[in-house]
Order: sequence, then structure tokens, then C-alpha cells
Amino acid sequence: MSRLVEQIKQALAAFAGCKTPPALIGGLALAAHQVVRATRDVDFLADADDAGRLHDILLGLGYRCVHRSEDAANYQRDDEGLDLLYAHRPVARRLLGEASERITALGTLRVISAEGLIGFKLQALVNNPSRTRDLDDIRALLRAQRGKLNMAEVRGYFALFDRTEWLDELLAQVADEAS
Repeated sequence: MSRLVEQIKQALAAFAGCKTPPALIGGLALAAHQVVRATRDVDFLADADDAGRLHDILLGLGYRCVHRSEDAANYQRDDEGLDLLYAHRPVARRLLGEASERITALGTLRVISAEGLIGFKLQALVNNPSRTRDLDDIRALLRAQRGKLNMAEVRGYFALFDRTEWLDELLAQVADEAS
């Protein structure tokens, strides 16, 4: 875990000066919302306007670019992975702008909302249905944040991907587990 901690600290220091500081998403962001699971990489949501700058910074830190597109980039350094999802659509920019700052042992981290995490995990699952980990994460977030989520926002993400029936099924499962 200490290598992961150092990787995050180094990335945060390197991200200083970005238009909008990147926000933690993915497996590590789940912990800020009372869901803990193992992960091997670090995922950030970053402003698309900072994509070129971040690319240069990460290459300078010894990362190798595995994939880079308008929407995302994946970097690898030895066994350390760092992924960037670029916010260029209005919803993603809003989520990035609204990310909350959390004081942690790693320093001040910006973390995407639980609702936003659900939306991004749903998008990943729709894009690749074999990503069952994302479905498990959505279920865990619904369970851990039950009664705290802005369900209109969550329902909006499911409607956006024409998957409202999935949400109804997941909510029924979570309710059954609670009773």
C-alpha cells in the first residue's frame, strides 16, 4: 500500500497548477463513500483542457502512455497504473467542479460525489458489460449511501443510458438486504 500512497502523493504534487485540480474516481474514491475494495491503479477525472499538460507531466514522472484519446488516457510505470478520464461534457465538468476536498493522510484530495461515481461506473458497464466489478461497486455505493444519495441525480444517469430497470432491480436488492 505504501507504494500506492507515494504514487498518489507524487501525482497530486504534479497536478498543482491545473485549470481545475483532478478529482479521484474509481476504486480508491469508493473509500471516501464508505466502500472499501482492493485496486491496483489510481483513477482521476481531469479537465480536458489540461490533457496535454498532464500527459507531459506523467511522461516526465516516468510513466509510459498505454492509451490516449479525447476521452481518456492510461499510463503505466513499472507495476503502477494511473488512468485519467477527461471531463469535456457538461455533466462531467459539473462533477469535476463539484468534487469535494477531503483531508487524508495523503494530503488534500478532491473526490467525486457518490452519485457521480455511480454515473461513471454505469457508463463503464454500459460500454463494456463484462466489467462486473463496476456493477458490484454501484450496488455497494447504493447500499453504503442508502438514504443519503440524491436519487433524482442517480435516476437521471440510469435514464441517460436507458437502464432505469437496472436501477429499480438494484434498489430492490438493496432494500431486501436491509430488511
